[in-house]
Amino acid sequence: MCVSPPTAIDLLYWRDIKQTGIVFGSFLLLLFSLTQFSVVSVVAYLALAALSATISFRIYKSVLQAVQKTDEGHPFKAYLELEITLSQEQIQKYTDCLQFYVNNTLKELRRLFLVQDLVDSLKFAVLMWLLTYVGALFNGLTLLLMAVVSMFTLPVVYVKHQAQIDQYLGLVRTHINAVVAKSWKFKYPLS
Repeated sequence: MCVSPPTAIDLLYWRDIKQTGIVFGSFLLLLFSLTQFSVVSVVAYLALAALSATISFRIYKSVLQAVQKTDEGHPFKAYLELEITLSQEQIQKYTDCLQFYVNNTLKELRRLFLVQDLVDSLKFAVLMWLLTYVGALFNGLTLLLMAVVSMFTLPVVYVKHQAQIDQYLGLVRTHINAVVAKSWKFKYPLS
């Protein structure tokens, strides 16, 4: 029986607790490792751990085959025979997609920095100013760590407490709409 890998939604909603725990734990271990060690060190240690595991397993299987006098072959033969190359079409598809996003981002940044629309450029300036405060409080790795923890906890919390959260969000939305309506009337009293 072939088991399909879980989707991102399945992982975030903890539908398969074992799989989600492995993915979540791996992300946390990687991010906490990066807070203590450089990227080069973390990659080197991960590669050494993987090599240690595969070499140990290969030696174990070789000794087991010698003792039992069997000829099962290489323990990783199935993985060695897998095709892992990307086709020209796949590469073209991904580069086209990347090119689309890079071009759109560059156009938007050009529009914002060269003040094509004053209001949008001012909003962008306020956002960048707020990000200076965020950057003073947290580094990028801490923000990434908080994002990963939030990704794996907030969907489950929302599903479990959806009624209460929706009720409070409705109250907040009503309050915001009232404030916006009052400010709209203040700016444009005749409308």
